Amino acid sequence: MQVAHPMSEPTHLSASVPMKWVGPMRVHYQGQEEDLEIPLATYESPLWPSTARGARVSLRAGGIQCTLVDDRMTRSILLEAPDAGAALRLATELVTNKAALQEQVSATSRFAKLADIHHQIVGNLLYLRFAFTTGDASGHNMATKAADQLMTHLLATHPEFRHISVSGNYCIDKKPSAVNGILGRGKYVVTEGLVPEKLVHRYLKTTAEKIEALHVRKNLIGTLLAGGIRTANAHVANILLGFYLATGQDAANIVEGSQSITHVENREGDLYFSLTLPNVIVGSVGNGKGLTFVEENLQRLGCRENRDPGENGRRLAILAGAAAWCGELSLLAALTNPGELMEAHLHWERT
Repeated sequence: MQVAHPMSEPTHLSASVPMKWVGPMRVHYQGQEEDLEIPLATYESPLWPSTARGARVSLRAGGIQCTLVDDRMTRSILLEAPDAGAALRLATELVTNKAALQEQVSATSRFAKLADIHHQIVGNLLYLRFAFTTGDASGHNMATKAADQLMTHLLATHPEFRHISVSGNYCIDKKPSAVNGILGRGKYVVTEGLVPEKLVHRYLKTTAEKIEALHVRKNLIGTLLAGGIRTANAHVANILLGFYLATGQDAANIVEGSQSITHVENREGDLYFSLTLPNVIVGSVGNGKGLTFVEENLQRLGCRENRDPGENGRRLAILAGAAAWCGELSLLAALTNPGELMEAHLHWERT
């Protein structure tokens, strides 16, 4: 009998996660209005009816206004310099001659474009943070490949520097940080909508005044007490994870995605509700997209159209943000009513 070596290739298995389509929700993006359902794969079954309630509100309130502010993927290399002065000279040179580096980037991908360079110097350590646009891909591998090429080029032209790592954690990948929200990583999406007072009463069973007060005390003060980093929301990670799993994304990117900011205003009884998601890391092409159910979902979401490079990926990010808007609104409304959250979980998870 042949015994498998412990380091042999792992057997390919599948983990099944329940998925449902919820909605439709109404989305406004780039001057177009569209009603569409969204897929959520989750074990937390109350997310489906709760997000569906938010989607129902979006339909009757005129829709969710969606704005894409920025789009980039980053990789930060780490070099050892002879001293801090040499590190500063190289960093200054790169920023000044950024256009010249694009030739190196283009050698790795026809889609990757160098968008920005930032640096930090610690002693004789030089952290260079490269930001790229990456077309329809989320861009993890594309950015790493381009950064690796840039690192090889820099070491060849500046032999006094020494290689430390192609990733120096100033990127920063799948860890809470302030830098990603400030300098950008992924798609920066803002979603917002105005819900008339009568709809807040009818569908959310609460008032704009109560939701605003809860948001301040829970999302703002509560998060401050907990030491949250650039985050002020109730459960954005729940919706993003469900959407990521249903569309073939790297699920670990909900770490950055969860650092989202809810903003609420009581406008004389009407409810202004917005969600800002600075780090939605999704792509419509790349690893994971070859699975049959993922391809079917992307087709149904309209992310397989013949658009300009990058537009399908950006559309996917907008839909992720709109879905999170629906789920966030519904949960905050539920939390204004004593017992409603637990009652919903008992009902949907035990039936």
